[in-house]
Amino acid sequence: FTPTSQQWSLTVERGITRDLMLSVGYVGSESYHTPLSVNPNSTLPLVCQDPQGCISGGTGTNGNPVPVNQRVLVAQGTVYHAPATRPNPYVGSGTQWFDQGTSSYHGLDVSLAKRMNRGLTFKTNYTYGKIMDYNSAILAPSAGNEPSKLYSPYYRRLNRGVGSYSLAHQFNAYSSYQLPFGNGQRFGSGASGVVDKLIGGWQWNSSVRVAGGFPFTPLAGSNTSGTGDDSNSDVPNWNPNFKGPVILGRPDQWFDPRAFVLPAQGTFGNVARGSLRGPGMFNLDTSFLKKVRISEGLNLQFRAEAFNVLNHPNFAYPNEVVFAGNNYSSSGGVISNTATTSRQIQFALKLLF
Repeated sequence: FTPTSQQWSLTVERGITRDLMLSVGYVGSESYHTPLSVNPNSTLPLVCQDPQGCISGGTGTNGNPVPVNQRVLVAQGTVYHAPATRPNPYVGSGTQWFDQGTSSYHGLDVSLAKRMNRGLTFKTNYTYGKIMDYNSAILAPSAGNEPSKLYSPYYRRLNRGVGSYSLAHQFNAYSSYQLPFGNGQRFGSGASGVVDKLIGGWQWNSSVRVAGGFPFTPLAGSNTSGTGDDSNSDVPNWNPNFKGPVILGRPDQWFDPRAFVLPAQGTFGNVARGSLRGPGMFNLDTSFLKKVRISEGLNLQFRAEAFNVLNHPNFAYPNEVVFAGNNYSSSGGVISNTATTSRQIQFALKLLF
């Protein structure tokens, strides 16, 4: 099928002053026949009742899960191996795309804009929104903060959750100010010649972005459901005996792994996809520009730009794998990367003609 998207919006604008405009809007969209990353050759999960192990999701006498393509039966001291139970027993697991997904977006958008007056213009924008879909990881690098595939092609509804790129809160602001120095300006209005070229023609720009964290999904670290999927797609259960905050908010331990427990072999975990949020982001950029007129149609522009001028650390999402075998992983919840670079400063000369 052809992926299809429907979009709609409603915006109300109000002029507050001659140069100031406020707008409040709602934006919505719905998509269907979107691609899903699926392992179509996985087996149905099965709760094991046989102490010798089952086709799917069972545990052997040593406590380890029995491989999905192998059922161990013991009769009169002889070990038998039952045939594979995948839909195609001659093919292993793999990833394929099926146009069976849906997604939706609903957002509130508020902006305040000021047109140029006395050298100053700015625009601010706040968005409150939410994306719901079945799978955002169409390609592996596109959504490392969620399972790379559906838990099971037989239970697609289990994957319905917050999209991996859904930001609940976003605030952006941009301003540009022509500094009032030089000939005809508030300061140094009588300047001319070299003095005017030094103090006049300066422009200050700045932008700021504040956003909440991206959602992420805790992972069990193994195929607890017994579907035979070799990707890390299974999730744990919430720990009913856990007390205290799940999100600790530290880079060395963003969430508490004790908030989760492994589900019984042969079952899916009950932690919803995208149920937790990673670190937020704050970024401030600024720049100074100066334009020097050399002749008619020929100008020289000097630029000094600083990105992340406050050198604020913005962290990526934490390690989502909670368990290593049956034990808590020492790296579960640890953040090892930043989402943005450190402070960067650059200078440039541009010839405009």
